[in-house]
Parts: sequence; structure tokens; C-alpha cells
Amino acid sequence: MAIFDVFKKKKKKPKKERKPTKVEKPKEKVEEKVKVIEKPLVSVQPQRPRKKETGKAPLILKSAHVTEKATDLAGKNQYVFKVFSDSSKQEIKKAVEEVYGVDVLKVRPIRVKRKQRRLGRTFGWRKGYKKAIVTLKQGQRIEILPR
Repeated sequence: MAIFDVFKKKKKKPKKERKPTKVEKPKEKVEEKVKVIEKPLVSVQPQRPRKKETGKAPLILKSAHVTEKATDLAGKNQYVFKVFSDSSKQEIKKAVEEVYGVDVLKVRPIRVKRKQRRLGRTFGWRKGYKKAIVTLKQGQRIEILPR
């Protein structure tokens, strides 16, 4: 009945004990040298540096919005970006800080509605979009269009 041998439980083989190498010391000697240290009542753990979230910016920022009004705002330390329609203020702020390495003070999102356009007798719609005006900390700049 070789077919039913597949369903039988296999016997476990005993594990072989590992021999200590020249570098390792036997466990018995190490345990003797360990001293008991009293722990303080308050445990202080070192703070780890926080990991930066990467890869979110391409899902938030589409492009810089370059118009006459946007270039005038750049003189007032405000920059305009086209963003995806489901992005929030906090997400936009993190994305701009991640990509350009600046401190963002304020984000003002604006939803531009779609508009009806006509070509001859046919009517259509121009797409709507969302843009955000980002105010930076004084003295910081973003070079949107390289010269």
C-alpha cells in the first residue's frame, strides 16, 4: 500500500547539537560572566530618526502652473501648482516640501470648473482641474523654469 504511505506522519529526526567554533565560547562560560543590572524605573529609549515618505509627490503634483498671474505671485513668494483633484492641503504641503526641500507656510487649493466650448455646431467641455497656491517661508525660493 505505497499510496497510503503519503498520509502517514513522518518521524522527526533528533537535532544534532552544534559544536562551538574557535571564535564562539561555550554557552556555560558566557552565562557565568553575565551580571544582573538593576533597571531604572523610567526607561529611556533613544529616538529613531523618522523615515521620510517617498514616492507620494508624483501622485499629488502634476506640474507647475505657469501663467502671468503665477509669475507675479512668485515675486510674493507664492507658487502655483496643478494637482490631482483628490489631493488635500496636507498632502500638497508634504509633496512640495519633499520635491523642492522648502518650508511651506500655507496652501490654498482652488478647484477650476469645467467650461463648455463649441466648435461649429458641436458642443464639448473643456476639462476642469485643481490647482494650489503654495506660500513659502521668507527667503526661500523655487526655480520652476530653469534658465
